[in-house]
Amino acid sequence: MASLVLLLILLAPTLSLPVAHCNDNVGFHLKLTHIDAGRSYTKVQLVNRAIARSKARVAALQAVAAVAPVDPITAARILVRASQGEYLVDLAIGTPPVNYTAIMDTGSDLIWTQCAPCLLCADQPTPYFQPTASATYRLLPCSSARCSALTYPACFKRVCVYQYYYGDSASSAGVLANETFTFGAANSTRVTVPNVSFGCGNINAGELANSSGMVGFGRGPLSLVSQLGPSRFSYCLTSYLTPTPSRLYFGVFANLNSTNTSSGSPVQSTPFVVNPALPSMYFLSLKGISLGSQRLRIDPLVFSINDDGSGGVIIDSGTTITYLQQDAYETLRSALVSAIPLPAKNDTDIGLDTCFPWPPPPNVTVTVPDLVFHFDQANMTMPPENYMLIASTTGFLCLAMAPSGVGTIIGNYQQQNLHVLYDIANSLLSFVPAPCNII
Repeated sequence: MASLVLLLILLAPTLSLPVAHCNDNVGFHLKLTHIDAGRSYTKVQLVNRAIARSKARVAALQAVAAVAPVDPITAARILVRASQGEYLVDLAIGTPPVNYTAIMDTGSDLIWTQCAPCLLCADQPTPYFQPTASATYRLLPCSSARCSALTYPACFKRVCVYQYYYGDSASSAGVLANETFTFGAANSTRVTVPNVSFGCGNINAGELANSSGMVGFGRGPLSLVSQLGPSRFSYCLTSYLTPTPSRLYFGVFANLNSTNTSSGSPVQSTPFVVNPALPSMYFLSLKGISLGSQRLRIDPLVFSINDDGSGGVIIDSGTTITYLQQDAYETLRSALVSAIPLPAKNDTDIGLDTCFPWPPPPNVTVTVPDLVFHFDQANMTMPPENYMLIASTTGFLCLAMAPSGVGTIIGNYQQQNLHVLYDIANSLLSFVPAPCNII
């Protein structure tokens, strides 16, 4: 069946070699919508769904790290399964432009959507992209640099073909093509960029989370950030349980200097760390953790990248709660139990195991301290609302983190009301507290 579908899609007559590039003085901003927004879930259901997605994603990312040094093809297949993000962006593809919603993912590179003819496709809210209806659609030849950038490139009648496996019963396969992409809302600055390379998938299965595809924001050559040229983007994530959408900024709009911050906190920056086994992911150098004024006794080596590429610290938009390396988690849990004068509970209803009965008794005063991640050259201070959550139906206040057997992944719950800038050109992550609901 795959051969039949590929024969159908190769009816397009021309190939394309030029690459996309966006002028350094150009930028745009997009609305980021949480994948569960507007779907009538209760707060507890939202938390449960997010934690379930996070567990699956972390398991997949750790599996990638385990096999990447010896089997990059298997790693690439697992990574696609891991790329089930938390935020959606709107964009338009083709000429004339057709609007689509896609998952924004800092943990992967490939941009792709489902295309017609589609003999096996996942449910999505929009019609499948019609390559024959666009005047600017061009297939990429096997000899192109973008085709070579695929972890597992293939060739069919001189046309570049990609095939990724999500798991036992889910996959995405199609051709790599160039197309014109349009970014920005109708009432704001709109930027049209030709020759963006993307996957046009004709055989797809799995869960697209109410979207029509994926937009990779990783560090690899096929990501949107790498292709468009101004290699910087930023986002400001609103409080997790608020209906207010978050914001994504690109190019010249990705700038923290004008961020409205009521705290008066300075912009802080920490360098990215390259993990040769996973070069597309955003690794950071975490030196330690403080709870309030207490620096926790954690060996910094638990945050290091191991010789086989496992371990390390990733900042990720597609994982909700933070997963701390096991030893670091146990130390933080012990410090919280000592700092909060309430009996610790295991709230199995939402899958978190550092919880306290809430609200506290009238005669007990509870002060939850700030939590600080000490990075190389920067400190990320999290107020209680960025690392604790209240499970109202069970009456618990819970640590919005979980233990990880290997490695640490900093999730988006811990990034609420931070304006976070990814400066790939200078290999820096910068951040500053900000009221993300109004900037």
